[in-house]
Amino acid sequence: MANLKQVKDSKAKSMGLHKEVLRGRTQQVFFNPEEAENFFYYGSHNVDFNKRTEVDAKDLTCKELNDKINSLMKDGYGTVVVKNPQGKHSLGVGILNKLNLIFEGSLGYFGVGSIDGPVVRITGRVGWSCAENMMAGKVVIEKNAGSCFGAAIRGGDLICKGSVGARTGIDMKGGTIIVGGDAGAFTGFMMQRGRIIILGNTGINLGDSMYDGTIFVGGKIKSLGSDAIKSKLTSQDVDWLKRKLKVAEIGSNINVSKITKIVAGKKLWNYDQLEPTEKKGAI
Repeated sequence: MANLKQVKDSKAKSMGLHKEVLRGRTQQVFFNPEEAENFFYYGSHNVDFNKRTEVDAKDLTCKELNDKINSLMKDGYGTVVVKNPQGKHSLGVGILNKLNLIFEGSLGYFGVGSIDGPVVRITGRVGWSCAENMMAGKVVIEKNAGSCFGAAIRGGDLICKGSVGARTGIDMKGGTIIVGGDAGAFTGFMMQRGRIIILGNTGINLGDSMYDGTIFVGGKIKSLGSDAIKSKLTSQDVDWLKRKLKVAEIGSNINVSKITKIVAGKKLWNYDQLEPTEKKGAI
């Protein structure tokens, strides 16, 4: 058993995980079996994925549509198709439920933010900050995405088959972002955890001030940001990339062994303790 644990720990560390001990308040939670009501996620419902319905959002406001989706989940609908979203903002936000949600069209700013569990497919494009603070689930955008794509996400898979704007994955804390096209400036800015895969090219300052996490780039990198450095692509990385791209149904023509791996140089980890002259060298 001890040997198995050592192998797992070694493999995880070689892929850039568990690099330091997170100190602070314990995350351990104790449950009392008599408190059954506490086992359920607030705002979640039992749904049947085979129970399908359609909603026309043409004449609905953002709030009206979101309330409608929540009402349908209460009624047990597990697959909801939204027609004519017409680029409206903040659609599909705050869904804490298993759900197949399909938008036939494009979304505006802050689409499907703060979600935890649904599988979302958007046939058009999305504006700024799509899937911001996403906790779990899967989001697939068939076309392009705006700036701050996947800002501060903590889990799940966020996939854009087209290109994305600047600051993609800013303050990212977990999960995976996959981009089929190019990514704008400052992608991975201040990322803390997780992985970003970009099959195309990137703009300037890739991974600027990143604390941890990994960025994989299939195309050209215009420039690296502060404390972002290239690292050796391991066999575990290659295997993981192949599996992830296959599941995401993207990048089938990419030679993953040619992908560039970017990680944190960690010169800024103790930034506040540096002397003024050292700070100038770090930035």
